[in-house]
Amino acid sequence: MRLFVSVDLPDELADAVADVQEEFAGASGLNFVDPEQAHVTVKFLGEVNQGELPRVKNALRRAVDEADVAPFEATYEGLGVFPDIGYIQVVWLGVSDGSDELTALHEAVEREVTRLGFDPEDHEFTPHVTIARMEHAGGKELVQENVEELSPTVGATQVEEIRLTESVLTDEGPEYSTVESFPLE
Repeated sequence: MRLFVSVDLPDELADAVADVQEEFAGASGLNFVDPEQAHVTVKFLGEVNQGELPRVKNALRRAVDEADVAPFEATYEGLGVFPDIGYIQVVWLGVSDGSDELTALHEAVEREVTRLGFDPEDHEFTPHVTIARMEHAGGKELVQENVEELSPTVGATQVEEIRLTESVLTDEGPEYSTVESFPLE
C-alpha cells in the first residue's frame, strides 16, 4: 500500500482551489491536482506492507496524543513553489492560520514513524497544498509571474483530524482513499 498522512480540505473548498488553478491555465508543462483531492501532506510514508498497518496506526494515535493539538482553524492562502522560483517542480497553496498546529502534528508524526523505521524528511516541513506539478518549463514565466503577483485566499476550515490515506496510481492520476482517521482532541 502506498500511504501518506494528510489533512484533507473539505469538498466546499474544491471550487476555490480550481479557481486558483485557472490562473495558471495558460502555463504549458503544468499538471493540475484534482481540486477535490486537495490536502496537506503531513508525512509521506511510501510503500507499506499490509502487516505493518497496525503498527503505523498505533504510531499515528501516539503522535496525535503527543502533539496535543486541539481542533483548529486553517486558512489556505498565498502561493509558493518547490524547490525555488528559478527551478519549479511544484506549485502550492500556502497555509497561514493553522501552520503552527500542522507543523506540531508533522513533528509528532515524524518522530513516531521514524521509530518504526520510516525515513526521516530531508527538508524542512512547509505546510502547503500542492495544486500543480511542473513537467517541463514551457510555462515557467507565467507560473513565476503568478506566484510573485497573486495572493489568493481559498478559505478557512476547521481541522478536526488527520488521516492515513492510501494513494493508488492510475493512468488518470492518483486516487486517494482514507484508511483511518485520527481525531484531534
